[in-house]
Amino acid sequence: MKKRILACALVAVALGANAQKVMTPEMLLQLGRVNAIGITKDGKSVVYGVKTYSVADDKSVRKQYIIPLTGGTPAEVKEAEKMVANNRLSPDGKYSISSNEVKVKNVYGKDYYPEMKNSEVMIYDNLTYRHWDTWEDGAFGHVFLNTLKDGKVIDSVDIMPNEMFDTPQKPFGGDEDFIWKPDGKEIIYVCKKKFGKDYALSTNTDIYSYNLETKLTKNLTEGMMGYDMNPEYSSKGVLAFTSMKTDGNEADKKDIVADNGVNKINLTRAWDGTVDDFRWSDDGSVIYFTAPVDGTEQLFMVDYPGMTKKMPQVVQLTKGNFDVHGIVGQAGNQMVVSRTDMNHANELYVVNLTNGSMTQLTHVNDAAYATITMGKIEAKMVTTTDNKQMLVWVIYPPNFDATKKYPTLLYCQGGPQSALSQFYSFRWNFQLMAANGYIVVAPNRRGMPGHGVEWNAQISKDYGGQNMQDYLSAIDAVSKEAYVDKSKMGCIGASYGGYSVYYLAGMHQKRFKTFIAHDGIFDWRTMYGTTEEMWFVNNDMGGPYWDKDNAVAQKSYSEFNPVNFVKKWDTPIMIIQGGKDYRVPIEQGLGAFQAAQLQGIKSKLLYFPNENHWVLKEQNSLVWQHEFYKWLKETLN
Repeated sequence: MKKRILACALVAVALGANAQKVMTPEMLLQLGRVNAIGITKDGKSVVYGVKTYSVADDKSVRKQYIIPLTGGTPAEVKEAEKMVANNRLSPDGKYSISSNEVKVKNVYGKDYYPEMKNSEVMIYDNLTYRHWDTWEDGAFGHVFLNTLKDGKVIDSVDIMPNEMFDTPQKPFGGDEDFIWKPDGKEIIYVCKKKFGKDYALSTNTDIYSYNLETKLTKNLTEGMMGYDMNPEYSSKGVLAFTSMKTDGNEADKKDIVADNGVNKINLTRAWDGTVDDFRWSDDGSVIYFTAPVDGTEQLFMVDYPGMTKKMPQVVQLTKGNFDVHGIVGQAGNQMVVSRTDMNHANELYVVNLTNGSMTQLTHVNDAAYATITMGKIEAKMVTTTDNKQMLVWVIYPPNFDATKKYPTLLYCQGGPQSALSQFYSFRWNFQLMAANGYIVVAPNRRGMPGHGVEWNAQISKDYGGQNMQDYLSAIDAVSKEAYVDKSKMGCIGASYGGYSVYYLAGMHQKRFKTFIAHDGIFDWRTMYGTTEEMWFVNNDMGGPYWDKDNAVAQKSYSEFNPVNFVKKWDTPIMIIQGGKDYRVPIEQGLGAFQAAQLQGIKSKLLYFPNENHWVLKEQNSLVWQHEFYKWLKETLN
């Protein structure tokens, strides 16, 4: 026993000695990125993938592993997908389902004029002509029913012939958008059966059932007007799906609805929160789900009581300063999930469903983290201007010394209605910011889920209102601390966070010495004229800018429009813009940069011609990081 204690002590000393480094962009990029594939068919192990990147070789490698649920040393495997249940196969194994692009509509000049083979023109007579990062080419994702013989496809039937609709949903849908009914007689799929302008104006996706025998399609969510997504059947044959109530509101409260084929029941209607991912229990009596709460994301459960009038109680299973952001699957009294926190990238954990305790299963990045000195993360409660209590995350530099003064960054979250939880970003990485000597202040301002439905919904049509005051309340409260250098404060953010940067640049009253905005909204008029999902701007702005009789919209385009306050800009600003960002198009970044340049304000433009709303290519991301910290060093230190 003494020898074991001594050995452990020596390991601890060695780790302490090695923990000399702080995070760098290169180290961040080379961390293993873990994604779960599933639980094996025997329910005893988990298979997962790990992607790693070599800066020197500019190559990514993805390997697959299997590890027992009880833990241990993972083993590398090939074709790991074959070790888990194949949900693409029908229950009897006679069919499979797939999604394939089908050319339905003429778009290109050569579609209309076959003799003009070299024509590059694209011809549109309706919205949506582009989406996220792709121009509409006339092809749509259709679900195919494939007949199998000896495991090979011998025939395929398009169950959505001639339809100008997509399954999976673009741009982020996947296999979860089309599934088998347990009896194998029907295919269930998600689709927004609207085209053009109607598609751009609506979020009304529905869940459809295609009967293999009758070849008839039925809308299972007829009359439900918001997003209906993520269908999944219980072992008892009950369908559950996530649902939003309001058409046009992409950030509406998301509930879990159960449907036994006769009646529907909203299981989370009375709960003051919004659902993320969910999974039926093996016995069909409980639904487990993840949801944001108090600046984290946790695992919850709700009973399925059958079609009774009794509203089931929602119970939170896990607690702690981390995010449970993905449910992999259940094995007896255990649930495998993905988990992160602000200092640690994704790993797989096993949750005890009786008491919520968690055991780390994969340890992909433990060795790397053992050499890194991490910064402390602290939750502070700040009183807002309307006397509410707001959670603010404060991230401190490694080896923080309260007797010293540190430059400080206000981080503005995107969304706008996305949780500022314990996520781990390979772009906006708080540990990396802290490692460069900055305190980071990250407020859970108005418009974020996890603090009740009212808190989340408040930001709509009030973009330049209370949430901007929330930002200032957070930075003002933290800047009272003696260790904050008030002469060296910056403001950073992307997407809605980029909009926040542009807006605060015109009303910050000398608080900040520098700004960084990535793919932010600079001018709501040009945004309305060039973005693709019109329901977003209609819902959050109140309508189009030309509706002069709409007081709500007119306020949004005047009082809440950064371009109207650009004359007050007086602070260095770096602007980052993706060329293939069609959600917040290029005009936004270029307009902001031009305004800064023409007013003689120190400014820089980082333009990524082939990136969308994010930076996805490894070397581009490395340049992003180096330019980010170079700018801060030039303007803040």
